[in-house]
Amino acid sequence: MSASTTIRRTPLHESHVQLHGKLVDFHGWELPVQYESIIKEHEAVRHRCGLFDVSHMGQVFVTGPQALDLLQKVNANDIARLKPGKAIYSHMPNEAGGIVDDVIVSCLAEGRYLVVVNAATREKDAAWMRRWAAGLDAVVDDRSDAYGMIAVQGPKAAEVVALLAPQAPALPRFGALELELFGQPSFLTRTGYTGEDGFEFIVPNETAVRVWSDLLTMGRSFGTVPCGLGARDVLRLEAGYLLYGQDADDEHSTYEANYGWVVKLDKGDFIGKPALAAQKKAGVRRLLTGVRLLSRGVPRLGAAVLVEGREAGQLCSATFSPSLQAGIGVGYLDRPGLPAGTPVSVVLHGREFPAETVKVPFYLSPNLKKGA
Repeated sequence: MSASTTIRRTPLHESHVQLHGKLVDFHGWELPVQYESIIKEHEAVRHRCGLFDVSHMGQVFVTGPQALDLLQKVNANDIARLKPGKAIYSHMPNEAGGIVDDVIVSCLAEGRYLVVVNAATREKDAAWMRRWAAGLDAVVDDRSDAYGMIAVQGPKAAEVVALLAPQAPALPRFGALELELFGQPSFLTRTGYTGEDGFEFIVPNETAVRVWSDLLTMGRSFGTVPCGLGARDVLRLEAGYLLYGQDADDEHSTYEANYGWVVKLDKGDFIGKPALAAQKKAGVRRLLTGVRLLSRGVPRLGAAVLVEGREAGQLCSATFSPSLQAGIGVGYLDRPGLPAGTPVSVVLHGREFPAETVKVPFYLSPNLKKGA
């Protein structure tokens, strides 16, 4: 980041300072990486409840008679499946099948959608959607600067959120609703990035601090704690969720990222469909593959993965998993047919550490209902 670039702060910045959060620069945003400790925050989310400031995420509204046509065109998933009050995870592919971004699309009403996009790609995503909106009766409105976003995650999340929004527990997984909080139109989705049950509030900046403080204060009896980016990254990797810019980008396709279930080739035309169809038919030459260390050690971003003594790729996300008590990571390997349990090794500090390939997700929470 250049010296002339101004770092951005969320509406909750002062709250993080008061809570002694350790603040870092994350894609140009000053956000807490941790409060007390990454391990304690990870454990709170896995067993109780954690609160995350995710206000750096973008909120793009797509409206109009042809809003659905636009979203079908720019998404690999089938947005037509969405009824009002439902949300869906999707990838926006480019013409070559690479991933412009991974997003969550919520249908608020017929012809009215909310697309939550990643912080680093917000401007790119809005421009991409506007480009393909040409000739369509659809409006793309990036309103990210007007909203804060708070994630409430963990097995106690529904009980905590119900203290502020009594209708929340009835919301199904990937449900979405509009509600009024403190007199302001707001949004609530039963989504998250941790592999646990959870909710995400999208609220006007003016009420974000009150929502955060009320959730934290009222949720203390359920063991709720504030959590930072460090715990969030460990939780999402255990759950097999992609981090855009590391695990997914314009140069890697959805099939290569091992997220082929997102691509609905039978839904009609969409950007990147020919490239993705050809890739599915021919098979991928590289695949995002899970790796787990079999000895003590913490794998790191960029560590080489050796298969039969030859470098097959590098880890693009890696960490120590508290849930598995082992080092884990994912990387694009040029051996896409490797079955789980294949012996490999990971190079750390010039030494080879024994490891094996693992089916992702690494960890499935027992707190989520089967099929939820």
